[in-house]
Amino acid sequence: MNERVNKFTAVIMLGFICIFSAAMLLGGKESFSVDENRELTEMPEVSASSLINGSFTEQLSRYAADHFPAREKLIAIDSRIQAELSEKIVNGVFVSGERLLDTGAADRPDTEKSAEAINSFNDSYNGAVYFVCVPTSAGVYSETLPPYMQKNTESRQISSLYSNLSADIRKIDAYNILKMLNDSYIFYRSDSKWTSYGAYCVYRTVIQKLGFSPTAYDKYTIDHVENDFRGDLYHRSGYAGVKADIMDIYRCKGDTNVISCTGRDERGNIYKRHLFDKAELDSSYKYNMYLGKPLPLVKVKTNVNNQRKLLVITDSFGSCFVQFLTQHYSEITVVMPSEIKGSVRNMVDPGKFDQTLFLFGIDSMSDSSIFEKLN
Repeated sequence: MNERVNKFTAVIMLGFICIFSAAMLLGGKESFSVDENRELTEMPEVSASSLINGSFTEQLSRYAADHFPAREKLIAIDSRIQAELSEKIVNGVFVSGERLLDTGAADRPDTEKSAEAINSFNDSYNGAVYFVCVPTSAGVYSETLPPYMQKNTESRQISSLYSNLSADIRKIDAYNILKMLNDSYIFYRSDSKWTSYGAYCVYRTVIQKLGFSPTAYDKYTIDHVENDFRGDLYHRSGYAGVKADIMDIYRCKGDTNVISCTGRDERGNIYKRHLFDKAELDSSYKYNMYLGKPLPLVKVKTNVNNQRKLLVITDSFGSCFVQFLTQHYSEITVVMPSEIKGSVRNMVDPGKFDQTLFLFGIDSMSDSSIFEKLN
């Protein structure tokens, strides 16, 4: 009797293995995972060297893992199980009832070297330098995290950074502005970055420091262009239990003041860009809708007739911030050092601008290699 049961079990298991193997080999293959925002492993080529050194087996294992039938559903189920069993932390992402939060703030390197590079830029620059350090969602909603993750908070990190910057750099406090408004929709639920409304709330203070009156909220028409955005924290965790996000575009009523938007890479190639690239809403990372996929330099020209030009040196936090600056400057040049291999000065001459605005998330400030490119 036991022998028959064992044979029957073996046949069933063999059947399952054959079915899954056939599904994996014959089913349609995706080359990119939208949910994880990464390229999937391709089928490795067989060669004598890869068989001898074991790399073929290793690549085949990764291929099998990446193309396992119903893989994305299994990842989602696994993420939910991990969130319940491991203090609600999945791949460094904390899962709360309403949002996902990055747990890496306490482990970030010191920002002192980044501050030194910015001070060096300021020393060689004749114009006025303004600096905005933006917290991530984990900084604004830090009380949601477990107590042991709240020791080296983003508030302390930003304060330390500002204390290391030169006295003549105009420092603008974004943290307390956002902290006071944390009951509003200022950060995405599944991404570490701010929403357009969060950017607008900080813009009102920044633009006054730059010498202009802010555009009133009721002067904007707000377009909800996406209601199913899932951001970087979702891609890391695979956790879909948090409500999808809404993406907005702010336009001044009756005003179409952007004349042109062009991008440039380090080779000097010019690309036509858009302030809002709606084609990116069909991509793996919809946040790139703001200014399009990152380029080293983007120049926005407007019909504002004041001959005022602003240099913005930023990371991805600046992408949706630029929409609010177009009411005040005839030209805005946006530079992203993270997209540049050489020096920022090979892309743009800061001396041609009377004002330079640095706008970075605190997570970028811990990467000093970004700021070494300034000089």
